[in-house]
Amino acid sequence: MTLHLPGLLDTDTIRKDFPILERLLHDDRPLVYLDNAATSQTPRQVIDAMTQYYASSNANVHRGVHVLAEEATALYEGARDKVAAFINAPSRDEIVFTKNSSEAINLVANMLTWADEPFKVGVGADVVITEMEHHSNIVPWQLLAQRTGAQLKWFGLTDDGRLDLSNIEQVITEETKVVSVVHTSNILGTVNDLDPIVRRAHDVGALVVVDASQAAPHMVLDVQALGADFVAFTGHKMCGPTGIGVLWGRLGLLEELPPFLGGGEMIETVTMSASTYAPAPHKFEAGTPPIAEAVGLGAAIDYLSAIGMDRIAAHEHAITGYAVDALNGVEGLKIIGPADNVARAAAISFTFGDIHPHDVGQVLDEQGIAVRVGHHCARPVCLRYGVPATTRASFYLYSTPAEVDALVAGLEHVRRFFG
Repeated sequence: MTLHLPGLLDTDTIRKDFPILERLLHDDRPLVYLDNAATSQTPRQVIDAMTQYYASSNANVHRGVHVLAEEATALYEGARDKVAAFINAPSRDEIVFTKNSSEAINLVANMLTWADEPFKVGVGADVVITEMEHHSNIVPWQLLAQRTGAQLKWFGLTDDGRLDLSNIEQVITEETKVVSVVHTSNILGTVNDLDPIVRRAHDVGALVVVDASQAAPHMVLDVQALGADFVAFTGHKMCGPTGIGVLWGRLGLLEELPPFLGGGEMIETVTMSASTYAPAPHKFEAGTPPIAEAVGLGAAIDYLSAIGMDRIAAHEHAITGYAVDALNGVEGLKIIGPADNVARAAAISFTFGDIHPHDVGQVLDEQGIAVRVGHHCARPVCLRYGVPATTRASFYLYSTPAEVDALVAGLEHVRRFFG
């Protein structure tokens, strides 16, 4: 069965690009890495690009006129061009580098806190999120509401792990200033249909922020087709390094909204009494930026683009479908979220009888199988479904049906271990 799954990539060749996948753990057990929703692994091409930068072109960007500074600037700004092309941004100036998605979303929340009308969020305004969000798309908006007096509202979840939009006109109203929603759930694997949310939000004049952290690594992400006003994602989930994220924003908004952080690079002129700011995107990139990390992200985008995001999505759909079927056949296992492979991404969370997920994860680790356990920074989802935590297996372009088989066999070992 595993040899005839449609859409599979040549994982034998792809896996050779990832040194860590050659590791042996615990009595020479091969690593089965199923924690890709937390952090993906890094191909040699990205490691080499960052090493080459540090070995040959390490300097600060934009300020210097010497050769190294010019090379570093070209590499850094070249990465911005690659990101813009990757997400089909209308302008390279709409790409703001951050250190991760959390910082990108905080950047937007703080901009809207300090903005002038018509963008300012304050008393009498509503901010709308969902019960499906990662903490990174909950806490910044809670902080904004506490600081400004705005009201926080949210969409609930259906029993099968989808957004409940049955009350969309009551949740998104004329008082709504911003709607911030996850594209793809990191815990449930649900891929949300954002069209009705974007349409309703724009009908009432609200801005739309999309957390695409679990979308950008796995599928074609076209910000123009998405229709949002801001989109955030992170490099370490898409074969890139840690410490680099992206905020895409409509250029007109970036030009009008105030900066989040002050310091070097983001200024135009400075006197002791006042400062003026550089144009976007530099207005939002105070201080020395994550230069090597941006170079790594650019190399990761080159790597993913050479394979093809549509082909990666097809591969993951096949692997996830195989995994859903296999896990649904494990006695005592319950998938939390969509129980099928329709409009779902490559992450599956589950409970396993009355065995605590931390115990499941530890026994699987002894067999070389790496999964994630806990709330997955989405505790409201666990509360909604009445579970203390879940075990999550998540897949990527190098995942194989054999690794799914190893997970199922590992779960049978967990069952025997706990009697």
